[in-house]
Amino acid sequence: MVKQFVRNDARKNRHQRVRSKVHGTAERPRLCVFRSNKNIYAQIIDDVAGTTLVSASSLDGEMEQTGNKAAARTVGELIAEKALEKGIKSVVFDRAGYLYHGRVKELAEGARDKGLEF
Repeated sequence: MVKQFVRNDARKNRHQRVRSKVHGTAERPRLCVFRSNKNIYAQIIDDVAGTTLVSASSLDGEMEQTGNKAAARTVGELIAEKALEKGIKSVVFDRAGYLYHGRVKELAEGARDKGLEF
């Protein structure tokens, strides 16, 4: 049980290092991913204004399973569709300290397939 807290603290430290270099602007907002054991969430954020422009998660819609790669790809496609409706075509990808592997990678590829550029 203690190991999980240490692992999450290390992830948060990695995220802080990345956030010192990655910023979202109005022209190119930040696509931030959060992954829990059961769900996956994505937000497109304008850091200059401090606002969330678009959000999507595996809790949205009618998904049979929410914690697998298929659900992550669906969330990526959903956030890309919402972003394109708002006129956002290009984003900066923020993986939030997670490895670019598995569900995070599927979310990114789903967003790219629907036309989001990063």
